[in-house]
Amino acid sequence: MTTPVTTYDVPAVHRRAVRTLVVAQALGGIGITIGVATASLLARDVSGSESQAGLAQTTQVLGAAVASFLLARLMSRRGRRVGQVTGLLLGACGAALAVVAGVVGSMVLLLVGTALLGCSSASNLAARYAATDLAPPTGRARALSYVVWATTVGAVVGPNLTGVAGAVSHRLGIPELTGPFLLAAIGMLVAALVVAVWLRPDPLLVARAVAGVETTGAGGTSWRRAREALRASRPLLAAVVGLASAHAVMVSVMIMTPLHMEHGGAELSVIGFVISGHVIGMFAFSPVVGWCADRWGRSTMLLVGAALQLLSLLLAGSSPEGSSWQISVGLFLLGLGWSSATVAASATVADLTPLEARTDVQGIADATMWLTAAVGGGLSGWIVAGWGYPALTGFAAVLAGGVVLAAVVIAGSATRGRAYV
Repeated sequence: MTTPVTTYDVPAVHRRAVRTLVVAQALGGIGITIGVATASLLARDVSGSESQAGLAQTTQVLGAAVASFLLARLMSRRGRRVGQVTGLLLGACGAALAVVAGVVGSMVLLLVGTALLGCSSASNLAARYAATDLAPPTGRARALSYVVWATTVGAVVGPNLTGVAGAVSHRLGIPELTGPFLLAAIGMLVAALVVAVWLRPDPLLVARAVAGVETTGAGGTSWRRAREALRASRPLLAAVVGLASAHAVMVSVMIMTPLHMEHGGAELSVIGFVISGHVIGMFAFSPVVGWCADRWGRSTMLLVGAALQLLSLLLAGSSPEGSSWQISVGLFLLGLGWSSATVAASATVADLTPLEARTDVQGIADATMWLTAAVGGGLSGWIVAGWGYPALTGFAAVLAGGVVLAAVVIAGSATRGRAYV
């Protein structure tokens, strides 16, 4: 049975949901950022091999890809709140396992833990869609962008807590690099509590009630519902392609930039400054991007995102090894281009997905995004080792073509009046 529409003040429920998601995103983002910052270092220490240091990040990305789909299925049946809380709790368990793995020196346990950490990454990313469930069509991108912006808090505060985490680990008598994971677990637990208590009523379930859609969703499997929705809408499929392409461009270049700078003798503090600028570009300006996407259209901002990413690749690819203005500006623009394309593509997915298949398509979109990031990140190391960093930026420029293609297809749909894009 659906709940009567008259029991809900939809604008008030929407505002409460966005506020709750922003707070939870900031708290969960702190935990995720702390863990990511030290995962490879802990893997190196536990395994005793630098060649295995990247496995922690790989398993986390793959874990996020799988979790995106599974959490979407759970949200389809039980709503956003249950899915968000489940993802954050699994991430907290993963962080706790990483602590235990560091204490006992188990690489297998660490990889299980980092895979579970991917659940919290998937949950945090899915939160942007939850903000659109009750948003008016002309404000979906802005609602989504506020949640994306909240990640800035975690990106800025998280790394600055690593010193505190080290002191905590010293007092507890555990390895120093496990301290950040302990704080990460606490951050995710608090975020889960915020969602469990305040994400009521559930925005997805309210949206279904308002539309007269059964709260259990449509018939068939989650994969079938998503596949049918994507087959029925070329612009929706294009948005998924654009989302995945923009993410692959960003990840493939970002993860190899510190190595490019280190080869030229750049100090760790300088590398950290450049990466911080990149992260600020990714998240800090998302409300402006969301306003532009609502004002000027999704396809326009996808083209802006593609242009910014291509310009960033030109600057980064021409930069000398070490520190330079080209690499600093290039990485900032790479993040800003990612923000423009991701907010616009995600808003398009929210615009065009039927309500009964909303979480299913969104789960497939995010899973595809994480998988392309894993492939792009894996190939980037081989490309840099074989042909150098400029070749990597050329490879990424080809991937950016997917963002341009998505913009063209979505713009074509808008001219035919089939979607708000």
